[in-house]
Amino acid sequence: MKLRPLFILLAALTLSATVRSAPGTLIPRPQEATRLDGQFVFTTGIPVVYASGLEPLAEYIADYIPLQRLDDRTWTAGAALRLSLDGTMDDESYRLTVTPQGVQVVGADYGGVFNGLQTLLQLLPPEVYTGQATLPLTVDACRIEDAPRFHYRGMMLDVVRTWMDADRVKRHIDLLSHLKINKLHLLLSNDEGWRLEIKSHPELTEIGAWRGGDSPVMPVYGKWDEKYGGFYTQDEMRDLIRYAAVRNVEIIPELDLPGHSRNFARVHPEILCDYTPDLRPTAGYDYRSVWCASREENYRLLADILGELAALFPSEYLHIGGDEVDMSQWEKCPNCRALMAREGMADGHALEQYFLGRLTRILEANGKRPAVWNEAIEGGELARSTRVHGWESVKACLDATTAGYRTVVMPGQYFYFDMRQSPHEDGHDWAAIFDVRKTYSFDFARCGFTPAQEANVLGVEGAFFSELYVSHNPETPDYLDYMTFPRACALAELGWSEGVREWTEFYRRLRSHYDRMGAQGIRFRLMPPRVSYKGGVLTAAVDDDSQLTFTVDGAQPQPYTGPIRTERPELYLFRSSYRSGRSPEVGAPAYYRTLKPAVKITTSMGESKQFPYARAEEYRGIARTARTCRKGDWIRYDFAEPLACRELAVRTGNLQLPRFTFTTGYVESSADGETFERVGELEKGGLTIRRPSKPIRAIRVVSTCEGNGCPFVTVQSPVVK
Repeated sequence: MKLRPLFILLAALTLSATVRSAPGTLIPRPQEATRLDGQFVFTTGIPVVYASGLEPLAEYIADYIPLQRLDDRTWTAGAALRLSLDGTMDDESYRLTVTPQGVQVVGADYGGVFNGLQTLLQLLPPEVYTGQATLPLTVDACRIEDAPRFHYRGMMLDVVRTWMDADRVKRHIDLLSHLKINKLHLLLSNDEGWRLEIKSHPELTEIGAWRGGDSPVMPVYGKWDEKYGGFYTQDEMRDLIRYAAVRNVEIIPELDLPGHSRNFARVHPEILCDYTPDLRPTAGYDYRSVWCASREENYRLLADILGELAALFPSEYLHIGGDEVDMSQWEKCPNCRALMAREGMADGHALEQYFLGRLTRILEANGKRPAVWNEAIEGGELARSTRVHGWESVKACLDATTAGYRTVVMPGQYFYFDMRQSPHEDGHDWAAIFDVRKTYSFDFARCGFTPAQEANVLGVEGAFFSELYVSHNPETPDYLDYMTFPRACALAELGWSEGVREWTEFYRRLRSHYDRMGAQGIRFRLMPPRVSYKGGVLTAAVDDDSQLTFTVDGAQPQPYTGPIRTERPELYLFRSSYRSGRSPEVGAPAYYRTLKPAVKITTSMGESKQFPYARAEEYRGIARTARTCRKGDWIRYDFAEPLACRELAVRTGNLQLPRFTFTTGYVESSADGETFERVGELEKGGLTIRRPSKPIRAIRVVSTCEGNGCPFVTVQSPVVK
């Protein structure tokens, strides 16, 4: 890939936003941008004139700017938006020229013209993104020459844990493509579901697309009391692929193998290893999730499935997983052990290499190549044609590039957008707690990539795994948007723009981009308000144009107009909003202050040796039960002294997501440790008791569910404010 020099210090890139956006507000930042004199006005009668092969883009842009469409062979002269190709330019590059006489977008290829149109849209008033803009529309004259740093600029979307139908995926494609993100890595199978019709095995969606209710697949993350799911027919997927292609987005499917296959194993239990598992901890539910590597029938079954995928998806690569394989299941299988001995395999990593090598040959026979997660290359030699997605850490990406694998860089601590964005927001936290600023801070050189290693970097990818989405009103895009944007804006710039990056300059452009995201209807996240308390006065501030509101002890929000004098700062929460964006709720330090009263935890479910209750009693980590829950099981918290507080929360399951929970149940409170009264129903495995009427001596959490799809229940420390 050839790249032009960067000229990012032009005065044009420091201009403030006006009613129409200036080149200096673009995201991602272009390589070269120059302001010219004058303006061009789109008026009625001005056409979009397109060269051969670009008619889909003429139709596409006409949905935003209401112009008539003309083939350039029928156009004679006059003001127009002209779309044309120049094969001498670098892949996906473009040149956008706006003069008072017209607008021209010249691209190296289809993708280059599409990228130029995205820049043009950003230069127009934000209302063009609503699809209801009316003429005339004015754009300032300029000349922009631009090309991407990487040709892989991706986003991974998990539609398994939380089902998203085709229209919702199309919306997500639209939002990504406006940022010149050109790959959608679509997770279609995992432990919780199978999301694509396979005509040779219709049972995979007839049964495996659903969990809960009468499905053999148990719910884990939410919607525990209903049958939930869905799938794409192959015709729907073809339509999605076409829709994405118009927007210069390639859909890359993933079937996560050989692990993360509990759903498939509930539909076809014969794929599992040949041993009798201990089902007592899971109340009879087979929790195994790994394909047996020694069964020849498994490879024939996967040949059917991968053959259909290869015929359906134009993508050169099909992602076949390879992450988080529970190799203890292979170790218990006499047939897998025999295979390892026969082939001289030292460990489970070698067996995984064998399994994925078999799948690689199936893909090659169908004209495709494999993509895998970084664990898949450990302890063996997959073909160097394999594409590696480095997710576990920066080190995993360094190792893959050192080994000569073409690598998509996406370490979770920068690019997993399911991670929480501050300590008190929802989201995972196993990789890191980070917001858009940390994503933007990623730097290959600072992370230790040598020029030789960077030569093996294909690009960057963000990821949204949807375990939490299913319990966050998944019928709307709010949670997905909030977690993804504006972190996706930083991802887009990392994938597109070279040169020195400086947060203050990017944040200035990002604030200008809020109007565009608002016009697109994105429920994006704003930076949190700054809240302080000193001398009996509570103050809050923001660093953008958002509007501040506050609540007192959970009452209705009211506008914040200035400092608040109060002796109870712990009762106040602040939030800001701007168009469709909103910030997290933020309180003064007193709001988050907790007590750690002495407590004794007991349950009816036994105790994990690895995670004993003492961990939760001493407020130093989670505890676990020895088995899953049944109806009537309980967890009891006995406090050494009666506890007076303004708020007490008890929670089963992991704090960062509702898994390993009592999926249904209730909470009882006691003032004397003997007589209990019911105080509320569990929500997402927990309950918060606000302003208890009398001191609490004991709390009991009672299960009303039969199992939780897992082999244990997580027990948390009480949270006392």
